[in-house]
Formats: sequence, structure tokens, C-alpha cells
Amino acid sequence: MTEPSQYKLNHSMLRIKDPKVSLPFYEFLGLKQINKIPNPDAKFDLYFLAYDSLKAESHGKHWTDREGIVELTHNYGTEDDKNFKIVNGNSEPYRGFGHLAVSVDNIQAACQRLEDKGYQFQKKLSDGRMKHIAFVLDPDGYWIEIIGQKSLEHTEGIKDTDPATYRLNHTMIRIKSAEKSLAFYQDIMGMKLKRKKENKANNFDLYFLGYGRDGAKDAPADVNPAADQEGLLELTWNYGTENDESFKYHNGNDEPQGFGHICIAVDDLDAACARFEEKGVNWKKRLTEGRMKNIAFVLDPDGYWIEVVQNETLKKRSDW
Repeated sequence: MTEPSQYKLNHSMLRIKDPKVSLPFYEFLGLKQINKIPNPDAKFDLYFLAYDSLKAESHGKHWTDREGIVELTHNYGTEDDKNFKIVNGNSEPYRGFGHLAVSVDNIQAACQRLEDKGYQFQKKLSDGRMKHIAFVLDPDGYWIEIIGQKSLEHTEGIKDTDPATYRLNHTMIRIKSAEKSLAFYQDIMGMKLKRKKENKANNFDLYFLGYGRDGAKDAPADVNPAADQEGLLELTWNYGTENDESFKYHNGNDEPQGFGHICIAVDDLDAACARFEEKGVNWKKRLTEGRMKNIAFVLDPDGYWIEVVQNETLKKRSDW
């Protein structure tokens, strides 16, 4: 048996050009390397980073038994290739993945700290109409949204920020059909819809989904009610795309590449995959296929890859 309420959105994978450049950026954001999986035979390394702010909560648990992890994938040699460049998911004709989002204790101070370090911004707090969010660019040009855990009014004039309190809050992907994607992530992947934000004036809606507890009900207007959580998925739906038969988002794994996948850790990998089979999912890789028998990949309605792994705290299966 498998119980979807025990699933976790474990990590999101991004391809990077040079770990010597990318790792310092994410570490400056307060993330720490919690695991590294080298694969010299296949000529790539995997770096897993997360916040230690939940260390007490995660004590004694396997890394597959937590949320809010970013996996950075480095293919050997890209750092020396002057022509190598990832696609960040936000430029035509390769839009799809949008951003990772980090929630911070003091958004004004956090953004100033990043600016003082010399990191470039796609959008500063002072830019545009939305004064409560910013987007900093990582070394490969991926967008990292910065959101506050407290209202701007509450942090106004405070100069300090503590990266140890930050959270890797959510991963945003664009979807063609809200109806199809919501059904998939709720009915098949077992997620809960935690928040819906309509923006009819600009013809798009945002849906925040995830596992675990719900967000706060009395959050200030400029604070995401789930800003203190990790492991959320934001689905962005632009009105009308569902009616265009030729419309398609870039999944990040077709060339040119960038974003790779999100990963769901489940209570019983064999039972979960059997359940997915019964639900009629489209597979990129079944457990029985290929050499890696401890991971599977499901395709969502837009062709994004979803890795499925065993939560090793709940049931021992493999030696990672």
C-alpha cells in the first residue's frame, strides 16, 4: 500500500555550467551542501543543497525524507566550453520552468546583501508595481525569486538579515491547462491546493500546491501565507493557452537544456509506481527500465519530468 499524504516534494534539479561558481552563489543564499553523488563513469556530479534551519526537525532522517532541496547537476567539461549556456526557462521559444523561490526574514536587507555582493537582478524591489518581490539571477541566469516571510512594514528600516532563517519555498513551472494539471498533481501525485491567486487583469492565475500542513490564514497582504514552508510547487497558467493545440512549453530536458525535474519522495516506491500505473500516467522511465532500478520518472501533462524515489527513512531500499 502507498499513502500519498506521506509523499514529499523532495527537490528540484537544475543543470549548471560550473560548480565552482554556482555553489558559492547558493551557499551565499544560506544553502548548505547536504549530499554529493559523484558519477565519474558517466561524467557528471550531483550536488544537493538545503537549509539547515530545519536541522532539528530533520535530525536522524535520510535526505530523501525532507523538502526544500535543490539538486545541481554538473556535466564534466561544460565549465571549459565557452559556447555552453543553459536555457533558464524564461526566454522565448523555450519558456517553461520559471524560478525557484527563497523566502527570507527581511526582504529589503536580503536583497541589499545580494546586491552588495555583486549579484545581478532580473527585478529589484523598486522595479515595477510589485514592491514585495525581487528576482536575483544565479550564475547560469536562472531566476531566483526573493519573497518575505514578514510584511515590508514590519521589516522597514531593519538592516540585518539571517540566511539561516531562509527557506527554499517553491518551484514555479508554467502549465498549459489548469484543469489538467491540477487534476494530475492533486489526484495522481496527491498534493493539496494550498493557495490560488487570480490575476484577471493580466490574464493569469497562480496555484500553490504541496504536501503537509496548510499555510497561515491571516498573513499580511504582501506575504505569501505559505512563505515559511518548503517544498511547494507553483503552477502558472496564462489564460487561453489550453485552447491552442500547437502551444507547448519547453520541459528543460529537450535541447537546449536547463531545468531537469522535480522529485517526489514516496513511502513505498514499488506501491507508488503501481498506483501511478493504475492511474494511467505517462512514463519517461519505469522502475524496471534502464540500469537505475531505484528511480522512476513520470511525465506531467506538459511533459515536465517528475522523479520518484523512495523515502529512505520510511523504508530502506537503496544505498545512496
